[in-house]
Amino acid sequence: MGLGREQEVEIHKPPRFIPGERVRARLHVTNDGTYAGKNIGESLVRKGDEGYVRDIGTFLQQFYIYAVEWVDRGTVVGMRARELMSLDNAAASGAVETTRAPTKE
Repeated sequence: MGLGREQEVEIHKPPRFIPGERVRARLHVTNDGTYAGKNIGESLVRKGDEGYVRDIGTFLQQFYIYAVEWVDRGTVVGMRARELMSLDNAAASGAVETTRAPTKE
């Protein structure tokens, strides 16, 4: 019996972010009950917050979880790659570099 939907196993590829990398939250994240000391539904990270990856772990032997230190908030929150974008590495954030054609003078 299947699960109904299959998800890619992230850990077969290298992590998208590295410790020390500066990142920005792509989404607003609230406590789902796994963050101690905060109420369920309480805001943990706001879209646009900037932080630094401190460590990388895994969850269910399938996903990378990035421990991100949100300096302005004074918290460390576990985040998935889809919830983050790199501010140090454009390729990791999914941003596409554009090049300009040379101009003639």
